[in-house]
Amino acid sequence: MRIGVIGAGYVGLVTGTCLAEMGNDVCIVDIDPGKIEKLRQGRSPHYEPGLDELLARNIAERRLTFGHRTAEAIAGTKAVFFAVGTPQDEQGAADLSYLEKAMRDAAGAMTGHRLLIIKSTVPVGTNRRMAEILAKAGRRDFDLASNPEFLKEGAAIEDFMRPDRIVCGVRSPRAEKLLRELYDPFLRTGAPLLFTDPESAEMIKYVSNALLASRISFMNEMSGICTAMGADSELVRKGVGYDRRIGTAFLFPGLGYGGSCFPKDVRALAHVAESLGLEAPMCRAIDRVNVRQRGALLPALTRELGASLKGKKIALWGLAFKPRTDDVREAPALDIARHLQRKGARVSAFDPVAMESARRELGDRIEYAASAYAALDGADALFICTEWNEFRSPDFDEMARRMRRKLILDGRNLYDLETPRAHGFTYHSIGRPSVAVPARKAKRA
Repeated sequence: MRIGVIGAGYVGLVTGTCLAEMGNDVCIVDIDPGKIEKLRQGRSPHYEPGLDELLARNIAERRLTFGHRTAEAIAGTKAVFFAVGTPQDEQGAADLSYLEKAMRDAAGAMTGHRLLIIKSTVPVGTNRRMAEILAKAGRRDFDLASNPEFLKEGAAIEDFMRPDRIVCGVRSPRAEKLLRELYDPFLRTGAPLLFTDPESAEMIKYVSNALLASRISFMNEMSGICTAMGADSELVRKGVGYDRRIGTAFLFPGLGYGGSCFPKDVRALAHVAESLGLEAPMCRAIDRVNVRQRGALLPALTRELGASLKGKKIALWGLAFKPRTDDVREAPALDIARHLQRKGARVSAFDPVAMESARRELGDRIEYAASAYAALDGADALFICTEWNEFRSPDFDEMARRMRRKLILDGRNLYDLETPRAHGFTYHSIGRPSVAVPARKAKRA
């Protein structure tokens, strides 16, 4: 099938590349010429495991092409995916201006029937709103479907190729038939293909993300209570997760969630409800808890090093909001880095893939180390912000040799309590007892 994708961002690029991998001819367009040129060379502007390999193969086999103009994604295609950005405005609402423009451009380029598929995360009612835009532009021969994405950054290829479910909001049998044909190759493992009305499909996306975010915020709130009561949040998490009604997913306490989905979607859902005269206290509470959680370990740092961090060096391990991605949007590490810098600290950070992304946000206000161990040289404390696998089994003796003080603040609970203790580290984590080692004179830098 000949397919167009409008928007070469994270969702559009993964969608188009995976569809090409299944034998479709796909044209992805984007208004950013630098991004398109990079893609034509087979290089992804986003770090996603496995994506570069799929890009190279499908470009070489001429199933995947790239362009600048919407008309290139429309010409000769049966279906066109819209995966443009819907950023959050100051009130928390989704900005639909990019999607509206893409629809108008598509309306001007269409000749004959097209199935237009909204892949972007959008508020409930957007499908109907976009249909009105197309109708005002004089288009009549089209179907407009809502097909939300459920991709996890760091595992997006696997999620698309082997989905838990595929949700499609349609208004006609013709749209349903074409979507069944399009997605049939991805359903060999028996994943359900659920057809709904567009409004329900739009709502499914927001409810899914809000519910997952609620589990994270709830466990983070409980971790604070665990600390106050002398309980161990890791043991609590396990004991709760063994209940089959609850399960273990998204119950890991930490510094909170980040990225482009959970923060934006929780706020957008609350904004939509409130614009209708409804209250959304749970959504607002989920967001407040998450923002607060980013500072969960700062009191421990103050107790250890004092209120002023002038003259202190703090190492950060991890800058991305989660492992296996270079995405730093809403990353707790960036908020922590800014706080430490405001307090006068010298911050030295390392992340396996997100250094350049972080530099675009933080500039030269912090140092970017060549390795995880290099970040520790002369450090008064190590702050762990992202649970990259390479941080899970470090050489604690090497860490101790490099650091000025043996102090770890672990925002992702990577280590059992005894390992840091055995190597003489003072160790603070989320919702667990602190490991206190008798104070000693700090090494000279």
